[in-house]
Amino acid sequence: MFERLREDIGSVFHRDPAARNTFEVLTNYPGLHALLFHRFSHWLWSLGLKWLARTISTVARWLTGVEIHPGATIGRRFFIDHGMGVVIGETAVIGDDVTLYQGVTLGGTSWNKGKRHPTIGNGVVVGAGAKILGPFDVGEGAKIGSNSVVTKAVPAGATVVGIPGRVIVKRPPVEEGDETRRKEMEERMGFDAYGVTEEMPDPVARAMRSLLDHMHAVDDRIENMCKALRKVNSEYQNGELPPLQEEDFDCVREDQPEDK
Repeated sequence: MFERLREDIGSVFHRDPAARNTFEVLTNYPGLHALLFHRFSHWLWSLGLKWLARTISTVARWLTGVEIHPGATIGRRFFIDHGMGVVIGETAVIGDDVTLYQGVTLGGTSWNKGKRHPTIGNGVVVGAGAKILGPFDVGEGAKIGSNSVVTKAVPAGATVVGIPGRVIVKRPPVEEGDETRRKEMEERMGFDAYGVTEEMPDPVARAMRSLLDHMHAVDDRIENMCKALRKVNSEYQNGELPPLQEEDFDCVREDQPEDK
């Protein structure tokens, strides 16, 4: 029990930069309180004490603003940020390392008994006000945009926005070496595409990432051409490329000093 609690507190520090210390997290995070109430009510539900489980769930809703049905199944390191207005239905299944923001609903679209609510894969992030309705799967690592309404399955690693929700980004696999080179180039340019697109892809950031990938390919081709030229003519010398000047990229930095 205490190991799970330490994991839950650690997940708050990992995903909320406003968290300052353990005491503050334990006393002032309604999402954590709702999760602890749910674990107790879910245990009672599994023992067949359904009325008592529902009563505790109702008390938790009064105290935290988060309504989690005691029948819902929730994995490890689950984090609800802010929490107010979150609703999780009876047959919802939530994997590990999932993050929900305020106003999220994991609901159903049918009054029939049985599986009515979504299954959320590991590492999914659901933005504020999003509604995921129906007995389908949201794949691992997917991101659901704020205020989206999702009524059909979401592939792993996809980003979904809009009403009805539509997939706008599905990341292709990236080689480890290419990912490292891309990050190095972004640091040199002062461009933080990952900070911009972690939760929701920005079209300018996506265009910049495409340009960076193209630049990698051009660099590789030029390097191969230079190697071939050196084999043909041993006297051939590579010319130095002009260095990137930091001031040339001030326009894309977020930490520019304000004009006075």
